Amino acid sequence: MTLILNNCTVFDGVGDTLLPGRSLVIRAGRIAEIHEQPQSSGAARVIDVGGRTVMPGLIDAHFHAYAAEVNLGVLDRMRPGLRALYARRALEEALQRGFTSVRDAAGGDITLAMGIERGLIRGPRFFYSGFALSQTGGHGDMRGSGIECGCAYCGSLTMLADGVDEVRKAAREQLRLGATQVKLFLSGGVASPSDPYWMAQYCDEEIAAAVHEAATRRTYVMAHAHTADAVMRCIRSGVRSIEHATMLDKETAQAVADADDVYAVPTLVTLRKLIDEGAALGLSPVSLAKTVEVEKHALHSLDLLQASGARIGFGSDLLGPLMAHQLEEFLLRREVMCAADILRSATSINAALLNKADELGAIRPGYLADILVVDGDPLADIGILARPEALLMVMKDGAVHKNALPA
Repeated sequence: MTLILNNCTVFDGVGDTLLPGRSLVIRAGRIAEIHEQPQSSGAARVIDVGGRTVMPGLIDAHFHAYAAEVNLGVLDRMRPGLRALYARRALEEALQRGFTSVRDAAGGDITLAMGIERGLIRGPRFFYSGFALSQTGGHGDMRGSGIECGCAYCGSLTMLADGVDEVRKAAREQLRLGATQVKLFLSGGVASPSDPYWMAQYCDEEIAAAVHEAATRRTYVMAHAHTADAVMRCIRSGVRSIEHATMLDKETAQAVADADDVYAVPTLVTLRKLIDEGAALGLSPVSLAKTVEVEKHALHSLDLLQASGARIGFGSDLLGPLMAHQLEEFLLRREVMCAADILRSATSINAALLNKADELGAIRPGYLADILVVDGDPLADIGILARPEALLMVMKDGAVHKNALPA
């Protein structure tokens, strides 16, 4: 079926201005034509959007579909089928918030991808890492220092792999299972029980093994890295997507900008919401203290990345009930980024990060029809994207998943 959107004010995902008076013709799930005059067809469904903003669907490059609990130790003890039900709800709610694509950073698997593809889950396009890889005692090891266990650990989101050979085998296994990228932990983190946030994790040879295996599948490594040291090791070892990048100095931010085809994906909202609500949701005092310390540096690091000209993606990294705050990342970033740059991070820049710059993240002929209709001008006020009532239409692959446009 052909669908025509008339009277559109377009943010194309790339430029700095809105383009008024456009009409989009959508066929077979793609944007077939863009015109400067209203279009009509007896064979098409025609929708007048009333001059409202039409923009590409949002992309969250750091999502955790299976993370039903803030306390990841509790999550590990949850029945897999129950985690899957929570994941379905998380994905469907993300689509209703306007996220037509997400990249799962740990745990997401082919089951969820197939569920979305077959229509069993009305969720976003799904790029998944499989299990994220962690060294023993690293950020992905949720056993804690008080638990003695000689057996191999594999949690709900992560698995342990130590040494070059184990990392190589684990990366190959995730890629065999269809992972669209490989995820490593290269610094400590806030949610894990026994590693300080400043701890260096994995050696250069282990990182290089994962990078090599990803390259054999023409894909890349994304890496959890809070500290400047971890970010520099990412750059040296060929990691393409640097997650969080929370505690940087000016030199490290510039190194990210100068590196070829390297992206930083800050995740401010998860730190803020863990501080605000984490304790009530089961976050341990140790993790809360680490979160407070890391969050002190996060906005300044984003400012350094912006000033350096780095490629900045958009991620949320929220857990459990905190996923409801996904859109608040827009509000936090506006303190140091202009609206157009934030929008590009969540659209065309993230599409390039996902190696989908030729079909996602922009309003252009031939691109997939992942389209939002927003009541207001997000370039004038990025905050409207955090107001659910302003999102009037969500379209993915040309199919309408939400339509609150006035009749």
